[in-house]
Amino acid sequence: MVTETTWLRWIVALPALGVLFNVFVGRRATGAVKLVGPGVVGAAFALAVSAALRRPEGGALHDHVYTWIVAGPFRAEAGLSFDALAMVMTLVVTGVGFVIHIYSVGYMHGDRGFARYFAYLNLFTTAMLILVLADNLVLLFVGWEGVGLCSYLLIGFWYEKPENAAAGKKAFLVNRVGDAGFLLGLFLIVATLGGHGIWTLDVATIQENRALLKDVAWLVCLSSSSAPPASRRSSPSTSGSPTRWPGPRPSRRSSTPPPWSRRAST
Repeated sequence: MVTETTWLRWIVALPALGVLFNVFVGRRATGAVKLVGPGVVGAAFALAVSAALRRPEGGALHDHVYTWIVAGPFRAEAGLSFDALAMVMTLVVTGVGFVIHIYSVGYMHGDRGFARYFAYLNLFTTAMLILVLADNLVLLFVGWEGVGLCSYLLIGFWYEKPENAAAGKKAFLVNRVGDAGFLLGLFLIVATLGGHGIWTLDVATIQENRALLKDVAWLVCLSSSSAPPASRRSSPSTSGSPTRWPGPRPSRRSSTPPPWSRRAST
């Protein structure tokens, strides 16, 4: 059973509003950034918990925001779906993200890029939420691209150092390999379903007509599976570089690398 709602969008919108605040106001109000940056993610976590409690058993919540793309017979909606898998991933993104934001308040204290850092971190959270809540593959790809952009921004955060800027560019270029495979998979799905008069990349519609994809399923999986390995190799520790991820890690205050650096090196 699918229950329509109009407030799933706020789980995504709250971190996005944090990005706008940190970009346009943050440099003049660093103290407020310490509250707004983690606060919007904490509020998104609270909404995610509420959504988990309201989700019908065995069903999903759905939020149709607006009709995004209409190109001839092809349509793509801006919609969010909160099923069992999306529920788990949304709680992880917002819950763990909230803890990381709180940790970062002390970790980045005194850094001149404090507001810029929280703008990137809020943007990363926004992109991840779009990725896990999207109800169609086009919107999911937007979230995927946002995550890739944030990888580039965070890896090259201290871009004044040439090695940091180079690592950021390396991550950006390697991620494009994954994007190519992802897009090829999407094009194959559109071409196959379009041949049967189905012009959408809505996840529910694809599941209903998955039998039509049986002849190209292996190629779709092969091309799309290049995206996660490419993203994984975008970190210096997995792409041939002997150095660790050069993201925010001010050794003058702590010798312990941040959580994302430790994950990249495992």
